[in-house]
Amino acid sequence: MKPAFELFDHTADIGIRARAASLPDLLLAAKDGLYAVIGDLASAGPAEPVAFDLTGDDAAGLLRDFLHELLILFERDGRVVTSLDVEAFDESHLRATGQADQVDPERSQFAREVKAITYHELDVRRIHAGFEATVIVDI
Repeated sequence: MKPAFELFDHTADIGIRARAASLPDLLLAAKDGLYAVIGDLASAGPAEPVAFDLTGDDAAGLLRDFLHELLILFERDGRVVTSLDVEAFDESHLRATGQADQVDPERSQFAREVKAITYHELDVRRIHAGFEATVIVDI
């Protein structure tokens, strides 16, 4: 299964439903979903290394924390993660490294502001072809 995501309306928020064959690929699909909620983002470089090392109690909470870190990186530094190597992702640990590029505001099309990654309906579950995650973002 190729990692994929879909967006869905949720009251005054937007949901991301991501699917992938593995938990590491699920991170990639959820990352792409979050950026799609924000808009069509163009990167301009220069690339800078980024690292994520998170611990928690379950995969859903770790996914939420990862997306929260991506949102902080976008809001605070104007950067998007353009490559990601997931070294570990299970029920208690998420570790990944990658590259983050500067967002080019002139070539980007911003659709909406994401205020937060919520815990509402947060879920990571096994499906017949791999994994599926549901994340609701506050806009």
